[in-house]
Amino acid sequence: MTSSDRIAQPETGLQPPVISSKAYGWQNIVLEEFHQPPGEERYENVAEHTLCLSLNPRPGRLFQTIANRRHISLFGKGDISIAPAGSVLFSQWNQDDRYLRIQIASQLLEQVAQTAIDVDSDRVELLPEFRARSPEIEQVSMMLLNELRTGGTAGKLYVESLTNVLAVHLLRNYSALRSGSTTYEGRLNDCQLLQVTDYVREHLADEIQLADLAESLQLSQFHFSRLFKQSTGVSPYRYVLQQRIDRAKRLLQTTDLSIMEIALLCGFSSHSHLGKWFRQYTGMTPKVFRVSNGKS
Repeated sequence: MTSSDRIAQPETGLQPPVISSKAYGWQNIVLEEFHQPPGEERYENVAEHTLCLSLNPRPGRLFQTIANRRHISLFGKGDISIAPAGSVLFSQWNQDDRYLRIQIASQLLEQVAQTAIDVDSDRVELLPEFRARSPEIEQVSMMLLNELRTGGTAGKLYVESLTNVLAVHLLRNYSALRSGSTTYEGRLNDCQLLQVTDYVREHLADEIQLADLAESLQLSQFHFSRLFKQSTGVSPYRYVLQQRIDRAKRLLQTTDLSIMEIALLCGFSSHSHLGKWFRQYTGMTPKVFRVSNGKS
């Protein structure tokens, strides 16, 4: 492709992200939503793999190069570009552009490759992609974006779980795996299950992270998540959330603590944070639940 094949561009300054996850301290992943005027960008991702998910309601023409590969076509909502760590992503567009940029630490993919699909990290190579389509990756990405837009209210455990799912989809569908792959089967034994559920119960007031739960059993995060769900029927995140709601219900029924105090004791950041999840699980507010159980 010659320079004449590129899109004719006015010189336009790039805008900062509309919203970014950097303020929330998420592990192994950075999400940033962009609304850009016509322009171009050269982005070098040294230590992270980069996904760009188009959020354009109307397709627009996009010219891209990744490493020594070039592509030009219409990109619309749900189209994905993937730039492996260490590559340079150059993009050029002649209309307003909306997209979600996701940076995933290369170290995380190496860990997931070793623990989730039993492949040595030096045998994993993420492949450049233009205009890929993956309903699974799009769904996980939009769930992460929704969490970002709502201020990270579901917590880091939720984000870490989704990040691991995203990493697995990338490895299974957009990488060169020069080895056979296997998956972990089975369940946690009774001793392991008691150990991790005791840990959750003792730390409900704290910010529980997936790494904490996995480390308590000396398992990788992905291996732990898979075995935990096979043992309990729910993800670690859903289990922790249910335990927090159950404790809140008991405290509302048996104490005169304020709803704010109960929220903090159960690991919620505020009265409204507790209220949001309490309504979702019980169909009523904490105050109505307390009154309905004979507490004024």
